[in-house]
Amino acid sequence: MKKIAYGLVWLYIAMMVLLAMIGLSIFWLKPFTTKSLATNDELVHISAPLATSALPAETVVLGETADARIPLVQNFLERHQSPLVDEDNFASTLIEIADRNGIDFRLLAAIAMQESNLCKVIPPDSYNCLGLGVHAKGTWGFNSYEENFEAAARILKKNYIDQGLTTPEQIMTKYTPSSNGSWAESVNQWMAEMRFDDREKGRTEKSDANLLEFVEDDQAVDSSTVTKTNSAAN
Repeated sequence: MKKIAYGLVWLYIAMMVLLAMIGLSIFWLKPFTTKSLATNDELVHISAPLATSALPAETVVLGETADARIPLVQNFLERHQSPLVDEDNFASTLIEIADRNGIDFRLLAAIAMQESNLCKVIPPDSYNCLGLGVHAKGTWGFNSYEENFEAAARILKKNYIDQGLTTPEQIMTKYTPSSNGSWAESVNQWMAEMRFDDREKGRTEKSDANLLEFVEDDQAVDSSTVTKTNSAAN
């Protein structure tokens, strides 16, 4: 009898221990499962806004600000089907030349439009789009369009703008003194067209352009003064 009694007691104790372990397991496992699901859910919601590859391209922050003048000149070249369109980024080149020489960014293209229909009508192999050195003894020739525009920019700055000729009408009196006024009128029209990026407004909104309007103060330094300063420094 004693053995049976001891067996029942141990069986009871074993059952109680087993029930206790089952209860503890349920108690601990339930929070762990809930916590795990919550953590995964939080990870999903936190990670979702970081999927930046889905953003449109225009939201990408660029490292530098684009020059708003470039499309104005580029559109002008394209509207008039200039061969300069085939040159590599020539609108940017024209603006760089203008900035380097301290002249209005529209002036070179406007004069080229008047003199050669934007380089479409020039002496063969001359690259001379601005009518430089055209006389009875011959015509100046250049090795490239860029060389031609660079030379023209230096001449316009030193021999015209620095001499106080700061509008197309004033430049005309020296650049092409035989003109009846049509030269300056055309140059002003092309400059207005680039300003408004609109061909019709070029005709209706043109005026005698102030060639210093879009030139930075540090670019408008008299080129003769720069030459003298550099000579003194040497």
